[in-house]
Amino acid sequence: MSTPAPGAVMRGAVDLSSLRGRSDAPTPAAQASASGSAPALPLVFDATDADFGQVLELSRTVPVVVDLWAEWCGPCKQLSPILEKLIAEFGGRLVLAKVDVDANPQLAQSFRAQSIPLVVALVAGQPVQMFTGAVPEQQVREVFTQLLQLAAQHGVTGTVPTGPTEAPVEEPPLPPLHQEAFDAIERGDYSAAASAYERALAERPKDEDAKAGLAQVRLLGRVQDVDLSAARSAAASAPLDIPAQLTVADLDVAGGHVDDAFGRLLELFAALDPDHRAPVRERLLELFGVVGDADPRVLRARGRLASLLF
Repeated sequence: MSTPAPGAVMRGAVDLSSLRGRSDAPTPAAQASASGSAPALPLVFDATDADFGQVLELSRTVPVVVDLWAEWCGPCKQLSPILEKLIAEFGGRLVLAKVDVDANPQLAQSFRAQSIPLVVALVAGQPVQMFTGAVPEQQVREVFTQLLQLAAQHGVTGTVPTGPTEAPVEEPPLPPLHQEAFDAIERGDYSAAASAYERALAERPKDEDAKAGLAQVRLLGRVQDVDLSAARSAAASAPLDIPAQLTVADLDVAGGHVDDAFGRLLELFAALDPDHRAPVRERLLELFGVVGDADPRVLRARGRLASLLF
């Protein structure tokens, strides 16, 4: 994952000009009060290709954090609750715009979202580099603090009034081993998280949340310190090297390139002698669990795998 710190304005790397002025509705920034505060708005909201011009205008009043995610992305599901928690913690000095890359391909293309989760910021209408991948809570908090400092340098110091809120609905506590796994994920200790999920499954073999969590943290642990360029080079030079191909497939799924990962492993499976196929099949099944059994890409890949088996 990239170093979690706000970087330079991404002029030249990202072109958002085509997204300005998309909606005829009054923009949030146009309704801002003379005090420099934005109007009462939710701190976390969904943004789309159609209404992103309003988000750009809002960023002239208050810094906007943009979370590019997808439903099938395991690391996204780990990161999003952290982002939402910290946005609330900053008390209206930041807002969070959530962009589903599958539903909003123009935004995904404009931000060059080659890997997700991808987190960028908007300050005075300009995108600012933040980080990619699932980042621990304390590091995200530090990045947000630095973002506020950067925004102040550009005169963006407004806030969104949080106003009176209804009493929050208390979420039921996680089972102890799930909580242990979640705490380990926040520390970036994926081995400890996997151990907790394994013990949860030993107690309740049909615990679907533990199964999904285990598949996700195993993937995160495998890609945590892998050099992407070196891994791709090794796989390209040895098309039938099973560990090399498995590593690149892991990186592809973690980065959102699901079809590429499945295609790579299915081609490898077809090319191997039947006696050497087991590790590839096992990794495919594990990655199916990470993406989600109902995902159309998983259904297609399962069908092709079945045809190769029978």
